[in-house]
Amino acid sequence: MTADLILGKEVSEAIYSNLRERIDVLKAKGIEPCLAVIMVGDDPASLVYVNMKDKKCRELGVKSLQQHVPADTSQEELISMIRKLNDDDSVHGILVQLPLPAHIDQSEVIKAINPAKDVDCFHPFNLGNMVIGEADFLPATPAGIHQMILHYGIATKGKHVVIVGRSNIVGKPLANIMMQKGEGVDATVTVVNSRTERFEDIIRMADILIVAMGRPRFITADMVKEGAVVIDVGTNRIEDPAAKNGYRVVGDVDFEHVKEKASAITPVPGGVGPMTICMLMMNTIKAAEMGVRQ
Repeated sequence: MTADLILGKEVSEAIYSNLRERIDVLKAKGIEPCLAVIMVGDDPASLVYVNMKDKKCRELGVKSLQQHVPADTSQEELISMIRKLNDDDSVHGILVQLPLPAHIDQSEVIKAINPAKDVDCFHPFNLGNMVIGEADFLPATPAGIHQMILHYGIATKGKHVVIVGRSNIVGKPLANIMMQKGEGVDATVTVVNSRTERFEDIIRMADILIVAMGRPRFITADMVKEGAVVIDVGTNRIEDPAAKNGYRVVGDVDFEHVKEKASAITPVPGGVGPMTICMLMMNTIKAAEMGVRQ
């Protein structure tokens, strides 16, 4: 048995098609959806990601407002910038690119963003609403995984979902999403981490295994239940002299061996990756639509 592939590009293109229709409706009402991105400093990885967001905005017809400030920008200056964007009715989504320089309190910066414009869904107000199942926005990567599950018709009701990793960006919010009532969720959820006793025994119980731990090819075939669905969130660079840049990207799952045991699996790259920006765009359009209703 070779697993079916779960492809983020296929899912994201279907979502973008719907978003383009919604953008046209907004523009017919004189509203141009706008995403403001603030980047502090010159972190190379962050710069690549910001440029990817800008490119996708332009492809969809969403206004992209970028504010790139020096690494020594003070916390007070950064929060002042956010407040101006909060007060600007033409701006629908605000995103502060993380990580921030060490002298800036990330938590305070996130709290300064108007929850109605918090398209990353990092504000405590939005996270609280997510926990009780009343969220306007969902964090991008977990929401993207949920959309993949829905698109491919993966059964979740009553299934055992095991999530490897407990980060605030993926593990914790995804656990909350998967335990809610509704389509593509309604699961029994276990979250494991590096200190979990009987770690491998628990992973082998998973009907749906979602891995976000940042360790290349850590999950091997002997850890995976026959016929399980495996979703690999990991993005790891490993040296490869034969590759163009001297490295290649692999996931947290040993894809070549696990695909022979799983019923469905995400490749890396090409799996979860395309969904993160897609969900950010979805949240931005939703924020614009919410502004119309208010």
